[in-house]
Amino acid sequence: METLSDEALDAALRTVPKWRYDHAGKRILREVKRETFLDGIDLVRDVAELAEDNNHHPDIDIRWTTITFALTTHSAGGLTEKDVDLAREIDDLIG
Repeated sequence: METLSDEALDAALRTVPKWRYDHAGKRILREVKRETFLDGIDLVRDVAELAEDNNHHPDIDIRWTTITFALTTHSAGGLTEKDVDLAREIDDLIG
């Protein structure tokens, strides 16, 4: 799978405006806050199920009630359509 060109990346990021591009990590990030720690864990579980269904797994950082999802395609060395597609699914899940 090929990584997205700069132009394709710009267009893709417009479709997932809650995500930001991390140039150093060649990944997109979204931070989400939940009311309680357990609410955050429930969200992580739901995203994990999406990831399994897509066979594409985000890096997930949990800091009390703040969860950060990071997407990149490690095997491609950067962002691909798989990352943007999963970001959209995560957005649909979160609302």
